[in-house]
Amino acid sequence: MSRHVEAFLEMMSVERGASANTLDAYTRDLDDLTGFLSRRKTDAVTAKPADLSAYMRALADAGMAPRTQARRLSCLRQFYGFVYAEGWRKDDPTSKLDSPRLGRVLPKVLSEKDVDELLKAARALVQPQGAMMTALLELLYATGLRVSELVGLPYSAVARNPDMLVVRGKGDKERMVPLSDPARDAVKAWLPLRQDALGKKPSKWLFPSFGKSGHLTRSGFARMLLRVGMHAGIDPRRLSPHVLRHAFATHLLAHGADLRVVQELLGHADIATTEIYTHVLDEPKTRLVQQHHPLAGLMKPKA
Repeated sequence: MSRHVEAFLEMMSVERGASANTLDAYTRDLDDLTGFLSRRKTDAVTAKPADLSAYMRALADAGMAPRTQARRLSCLRQFYGFVYAEGWRKDDPTSKLDSPRLGRVLPKVLSEKDVDELLKAARALVQPQGAMMTALLELLYATGLRVSELVGLPYSAVARNPDMLVVRGKGDKERMVPLSDPARDAVKAWLPLRQDALGKKPSKWLFPSFGKSGHLTRSGFARMLLRVGMHAGIDPRRLSPHVLRHAFATHLLAHGADLRVVQELLGHADIATTEIYTHVLDEPKTRLVQQHHPLAGLMKPKA
């Protein structure tokens, strides 16, 4: 890894509060770019716009999805913006690169009945897996947490049976999300079994594990969810941890929740990101959302 890439990653971590997952993704992206450029006898700092255009074409030719290409291009733009600002080159070679065309991808959504079936299947599991999975699902559906936020919840967040969770999300920003009674009850049922599972080993995590991180991983939860989904009769292609976050937002909006409130609960920086959930509602429910949030005039369909 070059010193320029190392400096960029340090800036993203220290100044912008990028998560470990984001830094890992940027590292992989820039390593891939570096390997491509080395085969063209150049490097990341001296590369010409034509080199970067060739790189983006190579990604497309390799069958990379447009959205993944767009994420890769976003990384390059941030990196070269930093390189330019530091004075390591006199231009930004990404300034004229075209973004890949993206179609609107609507989030996969579970029905309220699907969620009920998932919870029933989780409760039917043997203990302590049943209590753990029920707590995970109830928390996720009640709060709309990102999966990394869910599995990384500290025990202290629920130790006093709170009405609200304080969540540290992207960019190290904190937000408060309310807990439903079923979610609080599920957590209360899990806590004694959590202690039994730990034995004498202390843990600061709500969902501890004996792995390197000390807590349940995203992939571990995803595997558990697929198993529960099979018992609930839900097609695995329709199910992922993030789908529960989609269900949380869509079901809230379907019942007339304010779009700005849903934005805050999800931790979205831009309301346009939250707005996509209105497109998966049927027309009467979409009208309901448009009528019940304070910026209704901004949400009218464009001609």
